[in-house]
Amino acid sequence: MNIADYKGVWVFAEQRDGKLQKVALELIGKGKELADKLGTEVTALLLGSEADDIAKELAAYGADKVIYADSPLLKHYTTDGYAKVICDLVQARKPEAILVGATYIGRDLGPRVSARLSTGLTADCTGLDIDPETKHLQMTRPAFGGNLMATIECAANRPQMSTVRPGVFEKLQKDASRKGEIEKISADIKASDIRVKVDEVVKIAKDIMDIGEAQFIVSGGRGIGSKEGFAPLKELADLLGGTVAGSRAAVENGWVDKACQVGQTGQTVKPIVYIACGISGAIQHLAGMQDSDYIIAINKDEGAAIMKAADLAIVGDYKKVIPEMVAEIKALNN
Repeated sequence: MNIADYKGVWVFAEQRDGKLQKVALELIGKGKELADKLGTEVTALLLGSEADDIAKELAAYGADKVIYADSPLLKHYTTDGYAKVICDLVQARKPEAILVGATYIGRDLGPRVSARLSTGLTADCTGLDIDPETKHLQMTRPAFGGNLMATIECAANRPQMSTVRPGVFEKLQKDASRKGEIEKISADIKASDIRVKVDEVVKIAKDIMDIGEAQFIVSGGRGIGSKEGFAPLKELADLLGGTVAGSRAAVENGWVDKACQVGQTGQTVKPIVYIACGISGAIQHLAGMQDSDYIIAINKDEGAAIMKAADLAIVGDYKKVIPEMVAEIKALNN
């Protein structure tokens, strides 16, 4: 392998049912930054069918190039189909780095592609940079249960690959005047390449706001004590136009949905206001919310780690504090 032959930063642009996933736009923003440091371009890799509008959207959000592999066989995600098309393109065009969102699809696809290409993959990254001397991609992720951050390089193989958690990076502002270079190709794939057939896609309807998009989050932890204890948190969240979230302990106890988990094994969030109730502040949880604009912590234990991370720390029982906050907000609204 001649590493010098590999150029460019690729971003896997995940789409589901014709809707682009927001992590793809976040990775284009970060990919653009990395590509500038390498003196190269960022390319969005889009697989699908009848997705021309998505290709244009990727260009508007900063992709210098868009490779759109079109086929009816790629309309719905399959491991075999997507892995084959991506590996064929990588072997032909030799990108230097590939960034994939750490979604359910990305976490399935990334390892398959890296194994077929005999290269390394750093999973669940929370930081990416370029070494100014070696020009290797530096991929940072939590290690040892989140007790330290490990920075990993793939020095001997290409492409360098990483899956990146949604919500970690900021997307660029949309600029409709940016057209980029869109290359639409017919994907080299046939039905016999795919061992699994998608007969039907059935979505589970959930009345849950995407916590990654919420501007106000009221989050509960082990200190809430029960599922019923989340009722006042939800009332406060509704008043603020936000949503309820929870720590890992709250999810494991069945008090909140898994989709609402904040932390290393959940989602990374950056709301305007994050209100943490009954949360101790383990490093795994802090990793998912520490970049919030303003953090309010409510805890009986003034020595809890979350209190040190908060902009405003309230020592007290959430059962008394939250109703007071609700009453004050209602008074201001009336």
